[in-house]
Amino acid sequence: VSVTVYLAIVIAACSLNFQRALPLFMITVVAILFICWDFLIAKYEDRIAAFFSPGEKYLKKQWFWLKWVLCAALFITIICWLIFDTKKKGSRQLISFGGLVMYVLLMFIFSKYPTRVAWRPVLAGIGMQFLLGLFILRTKVGFDTFNWLGTQIQTFLEYSDTGAKFVFGDKYKDHFFAFKVLPVVVFFSTVMSILYHVGFMQWLIRKVGWIMYIFMGTTPVESFVAAGNIFVGQTECPLLVRPYLPYVTKSELHAVMTAGFSSVAGTVLGAYISFGVSSSHLLTASVMSAPAALATSRLFWPETEKPLVTLESGLQMAKGESKNLLEAASQGASNSIMLVANIAVNLISFLALQSFVDSALSWVGSLFDYPQLNFENICAHVFMPLSFMMGVDWEDSFIVGGLLGYKTFFNEFLAYKRLSKLIRNREKGGSMYINGVKQYMTVHSEVIATYALCGFANFSSLGLVIGGLTSIAPSKKKEIADGAFRAMIAGTVACFMTACIAGMLIVPGLEVPCRILLENASNFTDFPANNTELVECCQHLFT
Repeated sequence: VSVTVYLAIVIAACSLNFQRALPLFMITVVAILFICWDFLIAKYEDRIAAFFSPGEKYLKKQWFWLKWVLCAALFITIICWLIFDTKKKGSRQLISFGGLVMYVLLMFIFSKYPTRVAWRPVLAGIGMQFLLGLFILRTKVGFDTFNWLGTQIQTFLEYSDTGAKFVFGDKYKDHFFAFKVLPVVVFFSTVMSILYHVGFMQWLIRKVGWIMYIFMGTTPVESFVAAGNIFVGQTECPLLVRPYLPYVTKSELHAVMTAGFSSVAGTVLGAYISFGVSSSHLLTASVMSAPAALATSRLFWPETEKPLVTLESGLQMAKGESKNLLEAASQGASNSIMLVANIAVNLISFLALQSFVDSALSWVGSLFDYPQLNFENICAHVFMPLSFMMGVDWEDSFIVGGLLGYKTFFNEFLAYKRLSKLIRNREKGGSMYINGVKQYMTVHSEVIATYALCGFANFSSLGLVIGGLTSIAPSKKKEIADGAFRAMIAGTVACFMTACIAGMLIVPGLEVPCRILLENASNFTDFPANNTELVECCQHLFT
């Protein structure tokens, strides 16, 4: 009866104003397709498997030469695409492509077992990243879809203001981070708990994990955990496959940790959006990092054992413990207390520590007539080559290098807070340089930085992962401790690879106010002869 009523509401809404009801119509169609798919799989799984069995056997038989043909076709396609895209857009994305190749080579050189690398998961993971990026960043449908999703999430998160205003008063925004950002985390945690209780999150994770399992050839455990990390945190996600963790191989355990380091939880994603960072790019980065995590993990720690947990062994996901929706909502809010407290105390301690380190470094620097020495400067010099190879403009690579240092040695919260300040400076349209110090970056550099920072790979998370996983799987304590640092490096590189793909594909609009763009045109690293930004700028000024 409820289904009939819902369909009647959808039909009535579409007949009144189809354009207005389009989002509801699309959600309904997608839901019906997935329900039909689940029904067919549950009832006719054996028949479907038997139907595709001859094709599977033929592929296995011809796979030896077929894989070389596919690799050659992929290589030729990428080269042709780069040639035509470079001719149209300029040579800037070639640096990002070179960075992607560099990171893959570095991971291979420092791999645990370089001779045992299975290239299918690696190439398939990078391929999935590229196709996702191509769809989202270069097609109108993909861009509009994720832009719409980002806007809806942003609007949805603003409902937390009602609770914050009631508890903290009308002037709650005066203490922006404590009373505006942190309530978003509480609200999102509550919503995620409700979705988990009704089984939607498990269903969605299973579907995304199944896609990666089929296309990448990874094991079910690592595929589901990588899919789960798109939505939930690095300590909560392994709970989905908790019963199977004692039986995973070292490579699978490394993949589980890498997936956690290479993405951020949905609960804190809302906090970054409230800073003013692009919601659509944060959402895209979270999705693209899932296949990247599996690719880098399999490259950095190849599988050398036989996995014990397979789909045939009946892999089931853990269910929520709450009895009803109200209990689930209350439990989600209560669970967020530790997360909110953890974020607040970490920021207080890290900012205080950073201030002390900066003062100490400035004092040391003043002994050598260089009082401007600080932590950000040191990090900027260390990470500058890495940021440049992602495709960041040379003038901005120093700033992005500093952001990467904050993210690695402290946490991504500090880095995104600093990035949001740079974004606001650009939007104000003031002078790009004050006393020789750059005040903001181009949109192209901002976008790449957004992707590169979108992960939990930092030293403060290292202890959290070791402690969290050890409590879930005590029998794997030694393996967890041995592989955690390598997993953090792999997670960092996964974020960098996602940033490289974004650098190859992103086509930003008018980046800065026209006056400043024309004033500083000579400062940009790459201005091809057919530059569209200058043309748009001149047309805008003429209009």
